[in-house]
Formats: sequence, C-alpha cells, structure tokens
Amino acid sequence: MSGFDGKNFIGGSWRPAASGRTFEQRNPAFLHEITGTFADSSPADADSAIAAAQAAFPAWRALSSLARKAYLDRALRAMIARRDEIAAVITRENGKALREARGEVDSAIKEMDYQIAEGVRLCGQTVPVEVAGTLAYSTREALGPVAIVTPWNFPFNVPCRKCTPALMGGNTVVLKPASLTPRTGLLFTELLAESGLPPGVINCITGAGGSVGAALVGDARIKAVSFTGSTPVGKSIQLAAAKNLTPAQLELGGKNPAIVLPDADLDVAVAEIVRGAFACSGQWCTSTSRVIVLEEIADELTKRLVAAAQALAVRDGTAEDCGMGPVCGAKQKADILGWIAKGRDEGARLLTGGAALAGEDYDNGCFIAPTVFDRVTPAMAIAREEIFGPVLAIITVRTFEEAVEVANDVAYGLSSSIFTNDLKRALTYMERAEVGLAHVNLMTALKEPQLSFGGVKQSGAGLPEAGSSGIEFFTQHKVCYVKYR
Repeated sequence: MSGFDGKNFIGGSWRPAASGRTFEQRNPAFLHEITGTFADSSPADADSAIAAAQAAFPAWRALSSLARKAYLDRALRAMIARRDEIAAVITRENGKALREARGEVDSAIKEMDYQIAEGVRLCGQTVPVEVAGTLAYSTREALGPVAIVTPWNFPFNVPCRKCTPALMGGNTVVLKPASLTPRTGLLFTELLAESGLPPGVINCITGAGGSVGAALVGDARIKAVSFTGSTPVGKSIQLAAAKNLTPAQLELGGKNPAIVLPDADLDVAVAEIVRGAFACSGQWCTSTSRVIVLEEIADELTKRLVAAAQALAVRDGTAEDCGMGPVCGAKQKADILGWIAKGRDEGARLLTGGAALAGEDYDNGCFIAPTVFDRVTPAMAIAREEIFGPVLAIITVRTFEEAVEVANDVAYGLSSSIFTNDLKRALTYMERAEVGLAHVNLMTALKEPQLSFGGVKQSGAGLPEAGSSGIEFFTQHKVCYVKYR
C-alpha cells in the first residue's frame, strides 16, 4: 500500500477526502484485482486544493526560472530512476502492454526535459518606439492557480506535458487525474512533491469529473484550465470556463485517417497503420481509425492488414509476447462492442475480430480482438464517430481527390497520414488536410515534444500543448513603456 492510498495531496500533505468516502479501481486484465482505493473527492476538496494553490502562488511566482528548474530537475531525475516502477503501475491500471507503458514514461521524460528548458528560455522582447527616450519591452508572466484535468489513456505522459510548463511558467497547479487511472496521477504528484516543491505548488485530487472537475473549472480563482478527453466533456468545460473568461486548452477526440495511394510502399503502410490502429488497444486520441485506399490496391492492402491484425497476440500487458493488451475497463469494453455491432448493422463487412475474447486468459478481463471492417462507406457511424478502441474501418475510393474529400469530411481534425512516394500528392495533402498533425509515410500517432500538439474543428480549442505554445498557454503578455529622459 502506498502512502497516498485513499488520499489527496493538498497543501503539501496527503489527506483523505472531506467526506471520508473512497472508491476502488480494478486491473482491466484481471477485474477481480483491485489496483487501489482512492479518495472520492467533492467540491469541498476542490475548494481546499484551490485555496492551497492560491496561497502558494505569490512565492512560487517570485522565484527565478532557474530556481523553479532546480525543483523540476530533481523530479525528472527521480522519474528516470523509477521508470520501470512507473511503467508497471501504468500497465496495471490502464492495461497497455508493458513496452508501451515504458514508452509512455520515456515520452514523459522527453516532454518534461523540453518544457523545463522552455521555461528557462521564457522571455519577452525589446522594440524601438516613436517616443524618444523611452524603453519599451514585453514580458510573459504567470497566471495564477491553474486546473489540469488528464485522461486515462496516457495517465503519466499527459500530466508531464501539461504540469511542467504550468509550473515553469510560475503557476501553481491543481491536478485532477482520470478516475480510471488515479494511481498513476498520484505517483506523478508524489515525484513532484518529493522534489521539495513548496506546499501548495502542486495539488492532486481524485474523484468523479462531474463533481470535482466541475468545481475546479467553474471557480473564479482558477486562471486557466487544460483538459484532455472527449469532445462532449471538453465543450462543457469550455462553457463553464467562459463564465469567468478563464482560458481553456482542450485536446479532444479524433477520427484519424490514413490515405494509401497506389504507389505507396505497402510494407511500410501496413506496419504503420497497424501500429497506429492497435497500439494501446486503439485508445490513443491519435489512433488510426480509418483507412482510405484507392481501389486498385484495396484488395491487396486489405489482405495484408487483416493478416497483421490477426497476428497480434492479445495478452495481459505484462506478458512478454503481448502485442495488444485489454481495453481500459468494463464500460470501455461494452462501448466498443456496441460500436462493432453498429458497424455490422450498418452493412460494413467484418473481416476479423469483432468480439470479446473468451477463454482462461480472457474471461476475467476486458479483451477485444483486433477488429477490421471493409465495405465501409463515409456515411456510416463507424466511419464518422470516435470509437476509441481496436477497430479499423477500410473505405475504398476511386481517386486522390476523393480520398482527400473523405478524409476531411468528418467533424474531427486531430491527426492524419498519407502513404505515397509521390511528392506532389504528399505535399498537396499536407496543404489540404484539415488536422493539427499531418504525416507522410508515418503513423497518425507520431509526435515530438518540440512541436505543438493539438487539433482543429471538434478536436481541440485554445493554444495547443507541447512545443513553444505549451508554456505560452500558461502565461500572459505584458507590455511596458519606461520614459527615462
């Protein structure tokens, strides 16, 4: 049992929820296994956390960026040293393969390292002005206490990506991790707390988003909200934040296409599509969920994709040969199976998968076979709505122009790929793709910490995360004019 079981972290100490209530979570590979007991927080706990963050803000803001860096460097070193421990917690809570969990921690380390450096580089500019004898310059300043609400699919990486620039920018933080993966969020908080951060600089409360999250977002003391999750929840957060003119950074859903043209290297295309579609059981917001292929190669590509999907070993994430783990919880499993049933009802042809796995290795968990449909039309729900599971829909088109049109003709605009060796078509698609991230001959989920990450249309709002815009979101601009003669 960890010291934070059943507790929140508020004002520098671990304490139970004000109500005294707790909730349990379970391993999605073995639902009989309880992963922990966590504080079932209420608006009273949110109020305490915000008050602690508000009290800590003046002193934290007054520190130099190098002083703030010293704290976060210690947390980063601890993260590196405890990499395997953190990965094991992620796999046990989320279900993803252990190699994927290790990859998540490695990504978090890169994100944190980059954003620490961005905080040190945070600066304004000086410019000449018309009024003689006047110094004019701009600065970037901290906002105040900020709320960060993170998802269960990347329960460690996303807190790193959001909290690091917030803290380096001089803000204090109230973190609300997803209720499916609270232990990972608490472990991240523990790493920061053990770096010696002053009390109240980082706070973490667990519990239902409907009560705790709403209390955070609607509080006028919160000066910015950063959220990753579903589009409907993101819209509700933006509405609540707008009442206080609170800036909101929303990283939301996707329905990410991979276009495959006849001149593509099919070995590359299949490997990247399968990785994008089934890594983390298709539960990335950037997962490949649609393949749009020209008809002259549709049969060959489909045959290869089906074979590759069938070759994936679905296992408990800790198994050495795990090719795909369980989906994250019983509700997620039921929702995905509902989408699969809808696809069949709509007339799509199921080529492989399409069911929960049964047998000794699967009966106590949330395992779904990697699923591939073809004969999918752009109007079908499985071609338009985010499923967030291991389901791939193949759509056949006649021309490149039609492929681009179909790719763009959804409400979402997060990520996309095109597979081709035709430079003209590749660059034309990059220009016309209605997404925040576009790739050529790479999976839809690829991202690097030094570049921004966010979507357009129904996939995001506000400044994107990561890159230089990550810390920009957590600061405000001030312009100063100084007449000295």
